[in-house]
Amino acid sequence: MHTRPTARRVLVLGGARSGKSAYAERLLAAGDAEVVYAATAPRYPGDEEWAGRIAHHRARRPAGWRTVETGEDPAALARLLRAAESPVLADCLTLWLTAAMDAVQAWDEEAWAGGRAPEQLAELTRDLIDGYASASAPVVAVSNELGFGLVPPDPGSRRFRDELGRLNQAMAAVADEVQLVAAGLPLRLK
Repeated sequence: MHTRPTARRVLVLGGARSGKSAYAERLLAAGDAEVVYAATAPRYPGDEEWAGRIAHHRARRPAGWRTVETGEDPAALARLLRAAESPVLADCLTLWLTAAMDAVQAWDEEAWAGGRAPEQLAELTRDLIDGYASASAPVVAVSNELGFGLVPPDPGSRRFRDELGRLNQAMAAVADEVQLVAAGLPLRLK
C-alpha cells in the first residue's frame, strides 16, 4: 500500500516503460486532496499512436484529478507549480524539455551555435527548477533517465540527452526525495 509522500518535492526517475509514471500516480492517489496532473506532452495532430498514449495515461488517473495541459507553453509548468494549492504530479520532464527545445529552436545547429537558443533554454530550465523548489504544495515530478542508454548519433539528440541529464541533476538537488524506478520497482536514491 502506498501512502502520500511526506516529502514536499519528490523526483521519480526511470527508463521508458519502467513504471515510473504509475509509481508517481500511486504516491499521490493515496490522499484525499485534489491532485493537479500537469500533462507536459505536446499534442501532435495526426499522430494517432501518440494520442493513444495520452489517452492511456488519462484513463489511468483517478476521476477526481484535474488535468492541466502545459505542453504548448514550456513556461506554464513553472507558473503552475508556483501557484499550486493542492498536490501536483508533473509528468514528465522529458516531454517538458522536448517542448522547451522546440520553443527555442534548440534542435537546430545554427540556432544553437550562433543564436540565443542556449541562453533561452537555460532561462526556461532555471525558471522550472525555481518553480519546483519554491512550490508550497507537494510536487511529484517524473523524468526519464537517459544516461544509461546509447550515445545518440546526431548532435540534436546528444544535446537533448545532455540537457535532460543536467535538468535531472538540478531537480534532484532541490528535491526532498528521489526515487529510481526499474522494472516497476522503486529504489530510493535520496
